[in-house]
Amino acid sequence: MKIIDYKNSLVDSYKKNKRTFIFYLILRGLVILTLIRCILTKNYESAAICILSLLLFLMPAFLQQKMKIEFPAVFQAIIFGFIYAAEILGEVNHYYVIIPGWDTMLHTMNGFLCAAIGFSLIYLLNRGSKHFNLSPFYLTLVAFCFSMTVGVIWEFFEFTMDYFFYLDMQKDFVVQTIGSVTLDPNNSGMPFIISNITDTVINTADGQSYTVPGGYLDIGIIDTMKDLLVNLVGAVAFSIIGYTTLKFSKKSAIADNLMIKPVDGQEDNSKTF
Repeated sequence: MKIIDYKNSLVDSYKKNKRTFIFYLILRGLVILTLIRCILTKNYESAAICILSLLLFLMPAFLQQKMKIEFPAVFQAIIFGFIYAAEILGEVNHYYVIIPGWDTMLHTMNGFLCAAIGFSLIYLLNRGSKHFNLSPFYLTLVAFCFSMTVGVIWEFFEFTMDYFFYLDMQKDFVVQTIGSVTLDPNNSGMPFIISNITDTVINTADGQSYTVPGGYLDIGIIDTMKDLLVNLVGAVAFSIIGYTTLKFSKKSAIADNLMIKPVDGQEDNSKTF
């Protein structure tokens, strides 16, 4: 397919819902303006993030065309908003640091969206196969596990980036109480608890000294566990919606707007996923 034809097919897929398409154009315009600002200020790392965001905006339409599926308009809008909030607002504009809870909100949304994706893909496979028939509970369980697996893999990625490149993707927290068996002077294996920590002094081999005001610096553990916890909350939230929709055979506006569907005439081919 020619590039022009492919571009037109992407635009046509978004134009099926004018509100979503307008929302897409607004966010795309904001990303382009941010890209120009980053180039003018010679912030090329942020410029690369902007380019990545523009490419990610094309992914829903690309997947729809290649996999013969349809993302509901609401689901597409949420994906666009998530990409903009995570990459542009979070990374480029530093909302992760400026606004408390920004990272928590996005991880909760990620758990919800991944559960919706996992639920939809398994549902399409279950619906289109003559030899594959899952109960609503098992289907929901698989979707939940899919969401949690994505969350864990992302935390693995953050840890890898922090370990090798010191990017601090797993944000540090300052705590006032710690318990550690390593600090036990008797080596008895019992946790040695230090409370009411006011500051921590770090000395380096080259004679440098740094002070952490307010307590002890936790290295990413709290952030990782918090992210996984809110991912679980989001996954459970959609799992409940998906399970009740299948179990009681009731129409759910939420599920209908968030579940991926086969394009017209492709139901019989859904077993190819």
